[in-house]
Amino acid sequence: MSEAIVLEGISKTYAMGDVQVHALRDVDVRVEHGEYVAIMGPSGSGKSTLMNVIGCLDRPTSGRYLLDGEDVSQLDDDALAKIRLRKLGFVFQAFNLLPRTTALRNVALPLFYGGVGRPERELRARERLAELGLADRAAHRPSQLSGGEQQRVAIARALVNDPAVLLADEPTGNLDSQTSAEILGILARLNAAGRTIVLVTHDETIARGARRTIRLLDGRITSDSRQATSESRSSVGA
Repeated sequence: MSEAIVLEGISKTYAMGDVQVHALRDVDVRVEHGEYVAIMGPSGSGKSTLMNVIGCLDRPTSGRYLLDGEDVSQLDDDALAKIRLRKLGFVFQAFNLLPRTTALRNVALPLFYGGVGRPERELRARERLAELGLADRAAHRPSQLSGGEQQRVAIARALVNDPAVLLADEPTGNLDSQTSAEILGILARLNAAGRTIVLVTHDETIARGARRTIRLLDGRITSDSRQATSESRSSVGA
């Protein structure tokens, strides 16, 4: 199984006036295609910075990052934007849907920016919505959808470009417990079908849905453990 993510000696330092803040310190991570990894840590641990680096939203101060075999460590902003469009799908806590745009057009948006023609955009967006049980919601705007439906639209949008990695940042943070279980069930099914997923969460219950958990503290990895079985994953999404 090939590697979707390779981080070697990744450090990230921010200047806060005269103070240097070391958000990440010499982090090494390898994620194979088809893995489901949860990143955990308290506030200030570096998990959000790590997600931003993995998501090509920020560049490391030092170290090497290979995404789906491509070295993206020192690419400029334009190049990183193109990489995000081709190889990454994002699911956020706040859904980040365009409020005045239909579910169909929200899902098709990455294809629009990728230069895909309208007929193909709409076909692929409808297919993704149907896969997530939202075929009858294509013409609805976010305000006409429940929180769970909005997050499913966001997942459909994240998948429409068939990314190498799906990144989920607290994807159930704005949902009730039942709807959270439904979203986690979707992520588990996507992973069972071969999708690579990296999830950031502060919730132990959510993290148990992953096959592997990486814990951070003060910018360093303190543990990297795998689930003994898949039973706990399936129970979370039940």
